[in-house]
Order: sequence, then structure tokens, then C-alpha cells
Amino acid sequence: MKTKVRWGILSTAKIGVVKVIPAMQQGKYCEITAISSRDMNEAKRVATLLGIPKAYGSYEELLFDSEIDAVYIPLPNHLHVEWAIKAMEAGKHVLLEKPVGLSSKEAEKLIEASKGKPGLKVMEAFMYRHHPQWQKAKKLVEEGAIGKLKSIQTFFSYYNTDPNNIRHNPDFGGGGLMDIGCYCISLSRFIFAEEPKRVNGLVEFDPKFKTDRMASGILDFSSGTSTFTCSTQIMPFQRVNIFGDTGGIEIEIPFNAPPDKPTRLWLHTEEKKEEITFDICDQYTIQGDLFSKAILDNTEVPTPLEDALNNMLVIEGVFKSSERGEWINL
Repeated sequence: MKTKVRWGILSTAKIGVVKVIPAMQQGKYCEITAISSRDMNEAKRVATLLGIPKAYGSYEELLFDSEIDAVYIPLPNHLHVEWAIKAMEAGKHVLLEKPVGLSSKEAEKLIEASKGKPGLKVMEAFMYRHHPQWQKAKKLVEEGAIGKLKSIQTFFSYYNTDPNNIRHNPDFGGGGLMDIGCYCISLSRFIFAEEPKRVNGLVEFDPKFKTDRMASGILDFSSGTSTFTCSTQIMPFQRVNIFGDTGGIEIEIPFNAPPDKPTRLWLHTEEKKEEITFDICDQYTIQGDLFSKAILDNTEVPTPLEDALNNMLVIEGVFKSSERGEWINL
């Protein structure tokens, strides 16, 4: 029986080269076999840099390689669904970067395509969910460690005004909500374990880039609320606070958990403040192994595509609410 999934990478995007590929190469069930770029020289450079056996000068060539079982797609947002479908048509399993695409319609298109390929695994790569700190936070909530879950507050920001950065291109799915606000929304749905009934949003657009540079939202769940602010032009910061009626959980580095040092969260209760520390690990390694294991064992992936669709529906709701100046029912 096969013990590792043979992976191909579509593009030499920075997140793949710097974070995801090196992490997956440390995985128990991942074997990075090939990488592709529209520039053959760039593909060869990265392949040499990371010790990847094969380099291809086009995405199509990589998909034609019969020795590749699955592909990771860190392409720009507007290319996610197109190449995910092409990969499935070539018989490959697909792990694609968040957000799933540009719209809920694109997400629906991908789901429909995946139904025609029931033997293939497809998943949106929200790596944070697989980190032990998030698994612990969810377990604490489920076990009633903070009483009844009532509210989640999230802040996620960085500062970037580089006009050449792809995040500032509206045609490519740029903007803060698609880049980092998607995390704020995803984690709230993950912890509440339900979908919000309605959303209210306030979005500020950059007059030059025409992308959203700051967005705040309120998600109304049946059992509580979630509020968040994300921005591409505020000092870098991230923090999540989860509040129950008898306690709370604070996550220090909720999204970009460092792969080379321990992380921690704090459990606040009436009796004490407990610091919980997590051993050094790489959430991208965990994600790659969990997805690969689902392929090898033919089991369900950790996060189904329907979750990606629901996240996109909330993102669209925040935009729509800001535009109309009213609550949007989902």
C-alpha cells in the first residue's frame, strides 16, 4: 500500500515557496514531487532551492504527469476555481488556498464539479483550524470551560501599500476581507459550530487601489455574536478573544502561528487565569498530512467544500451590508 501522497505544486507563489512546501516536505504522508510555473527558469530555480525532483514550465504539463496524485494551488484568488477544476479533470486531488474563489457562485461551481468526481478529495486550505491551539480552544468551548459561548472578538491586520502587490488588485480578488477577513469569519463559524443568521458590515475602500482596506463586521448567530475588524493598512496585529458567560479564551497568535516556537492561549475563569502552552509544530505540515491521510485512507477531508461556500456567503453579506447600510439576512 502507498504510504505517501505524491504532490505537485501549481505556481511558485511566495506562500508556497516560503511556508507551505517546506512544511509539507516535513510531513509523514507528503512527498513533493513537482512544481510548475509559467516561467520554466523560475520553476527550475524553486525546484533546486527546495529539492523538488521535477520542474514544469506550465501548469498543464504538471497536471499531465501520471506520477502526481494531488496538487496544491496557491495561485491568485481569481484562478483558484478554474485550475481546481482542471486538476480534477486530470484526476488529481486538490488542496487550494483560501479563499475558495471570487464569489459564492464560483464556490458552487467547484462543488458541482467535485460531485462529478466523487473519488477525488478537494479542500480549501484554512490551515489555522488544524493547529493544536485551535483544536484545544474548540474543545474547551464544547466542554463548557467558559460556560455558554456568547461572543467572539477578532482583530487581524497588516500594513501594505505596495501598488504592485496582488492583494491590491480588485480583478484578482484583492482586498482585506478576501485576504484576512476570511479568517475572522471562518473561525467564528468554526467555534460557534453554526452559520450566522444575519450580518452587518462597514467597509472602507482605498481610493487608489479600489480594494477594501478596512472592514468591520457583526455576525449574528442564534446563540451569540461575533465582531471583527480586518485591515491591510493598520499596524500588524492579530488576536482572538472568545467569551462565555463564566469565562473566556484569549489566543495570542491565532493565525500566523510560528513554526519554530511554542504558542499559547489563556483560559480565564472566575477561579483563575490558566496559561496553556503548545509544543512547537507547523500548521501547514499538519494540514498537508491530514489531507494526504484522507486520500490514503479514502476518508472525508477535515473541512468539506460546503464550508468554503458558507464562508464566502458571509463575506458577500458583509460587502452587501456596507453598501446598503443595513443588516443582511443569510
